Amino acid sequence: MPDIRVLLVDDDAMVRAGLRLMLDGHALPGRRIVVVGDAADGDEVPAAVAAGKPDVVLMDLRMPRCNGVTATERLTSAPNPPRVVVLTTFDADEHVLRALRAGASGFLLKDAAPEGIVDAVRAAADGDAVLSPAITRRLIGLVTDLHRPADKRREARAKLELLGAREREVAAAVARGGSNADIAAELFMSVATVKTYVSRILRTLALDNRVQIALLVRDSE
Repeated sequence: MPDIRVLLVDDDAMVRAGLRLMLDGHALPGRRIVVVGDAADGDEVPAAVAAGKPDVVLMDLRMPRCNGVTATERLTSAPNPPRVVVLTTFDADEHVLRALRAGASGFLLKDAAPEGIVDAVRAAADGDAVLSPAITRRLIGLVTDLHRPADKRREARAKLELLGAREREVAAAVARGGSNADIAAELFMSVATVKTYVSRILRTLALDNRVQIALLVRDSE
């Protein structure tokens, strides 16, 4: 398998150095993690991505000139973007939520254990969401607490109407924070079938990851 190419984006040089020391050359089964570059602010990201061609970007949320949310929006709007995992010193908050809506694959707390950061990079490179069901539920709760305009609700409902009945059941289960195994048990299907449904939902609704599925379902309520 090819190496996982990683770009580090953080305005703190010590954080970038620590992440590079932790990740660069880390061996995984059949491949390695290779740090291909770093950037000190969000406005440096496009050039760094063009130069390093990363598979995964670890993106700080709070930077002085261009924050991680804006940088993520710019990245994910381009063709074939890398996976973005946002880094934050805070737990699930509105900034994290905005980054996930923009297409980030998940988020990590900066004080996460080294093995957790390595696992997050691997998961993002493999196309998985970097969020536990518990974190997903907290984020969904945050959406519930925020005001949702009626037009946003109508738009979300119209999108969900594009799905078949079984797909909507899977989407609702994703919104409840269920893992693939949880959903398989709840809906009496195999884990492989759940993955197929999730992939189909993402493709039909032009979404980037399962967290966005959950947010769309909650927006419709």
